[in-house]
Amino acid sequence: MTTNLSHAESRDEESEVNLFAVELKRWRDVRGHSRTTLAKAMGYDRSYVSKVESGTERPSATFAAHAETALRAGGALRTAFQEYENARSPRARPPALPKTAEPTGAASLVVDHDDAILRYENGIYRLTQRRLLLNQSGEPISRYLIRISVDRYPGDPERSSQLYSGNPLTWEEIGLRAWHGQGRTNVMNWIPHHDRDAFKEIWLLFSGENGHFPLYPGESTWIEYEYTIREEHWGNWFQRAIRLPTRTLSVCLDFPAGCSASVWGLHTSMTAQAMPFATPITHVTSGERNIFSWSCENPPLHARYRLEWDFKSRTGTRTGSPARPSEVMASLGIVQDTDPSLHRPARRFDLPAEAEDARRVVTALHSAAERVAQVHTFGKGMGIAAPQIGIDRTAAIVFAPGGEAITLFNPTIIEHAGTTDEQYEGCLSFFDVRGRVPRSHTIQVEHTTIDGLRKITVFGLGVARLVAHEVDHLHGTLYTDRMRPGIDPIPVEQYRGTGSDWKY
Repeated sequence: MTTNLSHAESRDEESEVNLFAVELKRWRDVRGHSRTTLAKAMGYDRSYVSKVESGTERPSATFAAHAETALRAGGALRTAFQEYENARSPRARPPALPKTAEPTGAASLVVDHDDAILRYENGIYRLTQRRLLLNQSGEPISRYLIRISVDRYPGDPERSSQLYSGNPLTWEEIGLRAWHGQGRTNVMNWIPHHDRDAFKEIWLLFSGENGHFPLYPGESTWIEYEYTIREEHWGNWFQRAIRLPTRTLSVCLDFPAGCSASVWGLHTSMTAQAMPFATPITHVTSGERNIFSWSCENPPLHARYRLEWDFKSRTGTRTGSPARPSEVMASLGIVQDTDPSLHRPARRFDLPAEAEDARRVVTALHSAAERVAQVHTFGKGMGIAAPQIGIDRTAAIVFAPGGEAITLFNPTIIEHAGTTDEQYEGCLSFFDVRGRVPRSHTIQVEHTTIDGLRKITVFGLGVARLVAHEVDHLHGTLYTDRMRPGIDPIPVEQYRGTGSDWKY
């Protein structure tokens, strides 16, 4: 059911009175709650919820916390309450986005709220996607394009291609259903646009069993669609790409508590850079479910927000003992030294022709580094090379002790200089031990930029050691190959340098 934009505009006037009340009503609409069902979920009387939402009753911190949990707002309601309490002064919703220059078509759509709920149960992922669309064009809109894209092995396109060519994603597996209007008022018809092994594009039609219901200029409406994907097709990640002007983006991951899920997020763009989310992912336990929520306002066009997770319950333990460091790393997707691939030189990139592949590999490396950083403190910095996550390409990232991120494609050490010393190193691919490795204080590294330009960079001291370690990985060399004859690594239990910086 469509509504006129004047209703949306009225919220801006109301926000001048009480931002929290406006946000509460907005999130209640997003989650499809009536005031009665929300009150029940929060454990409050309906009349109290109604008074808070109308702005006649001041909310308490406890009420705001219960609302945040019940509505899975990803921190939005908590933030709104804090600003309401701190200021007690007007703060309007972000101004309406200007109309786009295009007179017709999807480019004239604005997404007022983009909300996704991904639920995992018994090897099946079920995605429920809801969007509140505003037609700011001069013509009616009769269809809306959606994409379903899966990748079991992100960063390794050859392996993924092999999987999906032999076991493609099918329409029967997806079981796509779509609705129009708040509360799934009308069923929407749909037709395929592109049908590939791991990628589907579908037109959702503003028509169904109740006839045609185009979205006219100045109107807004909720659309909702839902589909399922088997675990062997999905992969432990979910990405939202901002293709239309969007005011609010929210994502909720709903996992069984028994999976002991760990969740993190990365914000990426069209460049190779990947950064953690600017705001934290909230986590609550509800019965036998672990629910992770995150939201942001006014995400920029073309930004990509990627949530990833690990099910720790799958790592297991040995006869009730804690998992060894190497077992933990293996559970996080780090290839271990028994794999012969670590002892072979990796394939070079042809840049800039393979720039997009290079960007995907770097994103996968940042994701792996984020997983690892959650379970171990690296006082000396850290690095990870593509072969360590099962990708046979010459890419590596290094994080200096101060946090600076270094990305390397096709690197080769062309000169060693300065003093040589011996310090302990660790490797994610055999993390149960530490070994003393002689390395130069200064190295010159020739590498390739994403644009295909050759470059020589000088690295010194601890950063030089970190870079040399990762460059070795790309040439099939482990640090044990660099140790002096007769010297063996020591068990990590005997190592006393965890969390400390390099000694120079």
